Amino acid sequence: MIYIQYILVIFLVICALSVCITNNLLVSLIIFTAYSLVMSVIWLFIESPDLAITEAAVGAGITSILFFITLVKVDKMNEGEAKNE
Repeated sequence: MIYIQYILVIFLVICALSVCITNNLLVSLIIFTAYSLVMSVIWLFIESPDLAITEAAVGAGITSILFFITLVKVDKMNEGEAKNE
């Protein structure tokens, strides 16, 4: 069981580093969502289910959806500006 926790922590570090390195916003958002889901599993291992549910709902759920909507709107704004020029 301890090996699973080590693997999850290593995955979190890899996610954090890859978000910092990547230049694509969509890829960064997907990695951030994976990070939040793994973090909620870690909260379960720490036996803190209230934080795990909050992290899964807010971190991976609501925040990711809001980021996706923002990316779509920004892309549409950029397309509109390109047509005006």
